[in-house]
Amino acid sequence: MFAAILFNALNWLMPAALLLLVALVFLAWGYRNSRLSPAYKLLCLSLKILGLIALALCLLEPVWVAERARSGANFFLVLADNSMSLQIKDQGSAQSRGDELKKLLVEEGPAWQSTLAKDFQVRSYTFSSRVQRVEAFSDLPFDGKASALGSALASLKERFQGQPVAGILLFTDGNATDLPKGITDTNGLPPIYPVVLGRNAPARDIALTGVSATQTAFEDAPVSAQADVAAFGYSGRKISAQLLDMAGKVIAEQTETPTSDDARVAFRFQFKPDHAGLSHYQVKVLAQDERSSSSPPLPTSEATLANNSRHFSVDRGQDPFRVLYVSGRPNWEYKFLNRALQEDSQVQLVGLIRIARREPKFDFRGRTGESSNPLFRGFGNQDKEEIERYDQPVLIRLNLRDQNELRGGFPKLPEDLFAYHAVIIDDLEAEFFSPDQLLLLQKFVSLRGGGLLMLGGQECFQQGKYQRTPVGDMLPVYLDAPPVTRPATNQLKFSLTREGLLQPWARLRSQEVDEQVRIDAMPGFKVLNQVRDFKPGATVVATVKDDQGTQYPAIVTQRFGNGRTAAVMIGDLWRWGLKDAELHQDMDKAWRQLVRWLVADVPKRVELETETNLSDPNQSTTLRVRVRGKDFLPLDNVSASIVVEQMTAVGTNRSTVRLTAEPSATEPGVYETTYIPREAGAFEARVVATSGTGVEEGKISGGWASNIGNEEFQALKPNTGLLETLARVTGGEVVPASGLNSFVNGLPNRKVPLMETASTPLWHRSLVFLFALACFIGEWGVRRWKGLA
Repeated sequence: MFAAILFNALNWLMPAALLLLVALVFLAWGYRNSRLSPAYKLLCLSLKILGLIALALCLLEPVWVAERARSGANFFLVLADNSMSLQIKDQGSAQSRGDELKKLLVEEGPAWQSTLAKDFQVRSYTFSSRVQRVEAFSDLPFDGKASALGSALASLKERFQGQPVAGILLFTDGNATDLPKGITDTNGLPPIYPVVLGRNAPARDIALTGVSATQTAFEDAPVSAQADVAAFGYSGRKISAQLLDMAGKVIAEQTETPTSDDARVAFRFQFKPDHAGLSHYQVKVLAQDERSSSSPPLPTSEATLANNSRHFSVDRGQDPFRVLYVSGRPNWEYKFLNRALQEDSQVQLVGLIRIARREPKFDFRGRTGESSNPLFRGFGNQDKEEIERYDQPVLIRLNLRDQNELRGGFPKLPEDLFAYHAVIIDDLEAEFFSPDQLLLLQKFVSLRGGGLLMLGGQECFQQGKYQRTPVGDMLPVYLDAPPVTRPATNQLKFSLTREGLLQPWARLRSQEVDEQVRIDAMPGFKVLNQVRDFKPGATVVATVKDDQGTQYPAIVTQRFGNGRTAAVMIGDLWRWGLKDAELHQDMDKAWRQLVRWLVADVPKRVELETETNLSDPNQSTTLRVRVRGKDFLPLDNVSASIVVEQMTAVGTNRSTVRLTAEPSATEPGVYETTYIPREAGAFEARVVATSGTGVEEGKISGGWASNIGNEEFQALKPNTGLLETLARVTGGEVVPASGLNSFVNGLPNRKVPLMETASTPLWHRSLVFLFALACFIGEWGVRRWKGLA
């Protein structure tokens, strides 16, 4: 800011200098014979000279020239937090943060606000989920479910774009819910002057910071849920976490004891939903000694109970996965695999088993090299395959959906094969499939995203001549050369690799020690369909070892396109459970988990994706519907209607909203809409996709949980670091609450968009003459003190 002293009468410079010089000469002459000590003589002389200089400068008419804010030309914004976090009482404080804010804005506000209004156009706002203009701060309920500080600042920047804004006086605790990275875009913002509300020592509290749920390929698809808890001030006290369904029934409960006053505790639940499809759950945490079933509940010592619960949803699917098993002969592998999957209601195994090969019906003896019926000779329009009449292989179909399924043998069209989620090939040579069917199998994996598993039957892999075929290209092992070595024994011991132990679907026990005991009890295998090596990027899940310690790949997996492939080289897995009942149960479970992994990520024709925008204070959720045709290519010209229902306890009314998804502007076959929840809870969306001709393409349901309001209490300490950063990068400063009045008084002298120049004459100011008089009196006083006056 510009400030300087100017002299309006510089023509008096020489006379003033001459007068000052003459005065100095007389002073020097007068003190020449003084009896004062040199130190006091110098002090008196200095005082006289300072007084004379002050008087001499007055002859030059000095003027103080400075810039200050032009009165009434600039805006100044007052922004106050109105969110629920201001209901918190800090440790040792009888008042909440909201009470502290009201004291600054209402009780002490008129004084500094009137001072601010003398020089600026003051505009007052509150913010929580959105920013709102107010005339006064007398009525602040502090009921906002979010602290959208970032969007509030952006909204004010947009409203006052191009206007002279001197600054923003911000009253908040800094716990913004829409700034996951901790800072907002400050370009174009005026200086921000935060007033921090709250202390760094909040009252004791238990906060449920997050709940994550995952489904695995374990048997019956158990759900693993982890609840992360932050406990402040509960060292040595037990904390209880309950998992409840929508009816309020307690499914599981755990307790943990924090070891420090600022501890992080994790609760892990593993449970099995009692039905297929969507399930909604809630986790609640509370100090065990403060739990009560009485009404009203006992008082709690926590700062707030608003962050003690969270909802989450689990989708186990509804329609069963359909797996096509194709085999060249009846074998024990299918028997045990089929029996194991019959216990899994989510997987349906469809069998296509050849019981007799195709053979020539007649052996015609005609011309050399001719194998067709001579009666067809001369018909040039006859296709060779039609002339050479061969019997078709004899196939049996098992576990069919209807009598028309697989009537023509292995599917020849995409819409027929793509109806399955996975294909298992066993004891079947490559010549069984036509070239088009081999290419179709490759598209089934790479385009449709299906799973392909080849078992170690005697006519699979290299022995089945799959090398240089589309199926061989997909497999995770090389088939282009015979193996270098062969097992030295026919008793091959099975073991999981380190990568295999890390795969949940490959393990049957939860502890590594128990898993190793289980593996040691497995019998030796005698049949191994050897391969040269596994491909780069593939994962060797299991190996077998002969008596000499040589290891061979036994189970290898890899990703291929949108799907996944697996190779099981052991040809007699049925030996695993042939004699022992416990081992038989392990084998059945291993089959179920392997098939579950094979179909785990296979997409459906109609899929629903939900994406909650956590940076949005309203936690809006984008519902994205992906529709594919029977060939699994994106399907346009589709009408996607969505019914959203908020899930509540049984017996209570449920609110429903009907939405229509609009086509995405960036991706074909995708339709989007947005749903904004009004309160926390679990939500379910039911989608019906209909083509332009009115044909229903598919239905699907999906769910998600909104925990709006929970993020408001994830951090109870004021975020001073964020506020200091906002102040620094915008050119402001953090203002202490006690220094609010002095800060406002000094604002007109700060740099603002619209300034004016103010000049103040100093030469006729009484302070100048009082200063000169004080110097002369001081000099006289020193001489009087020393007895020389």
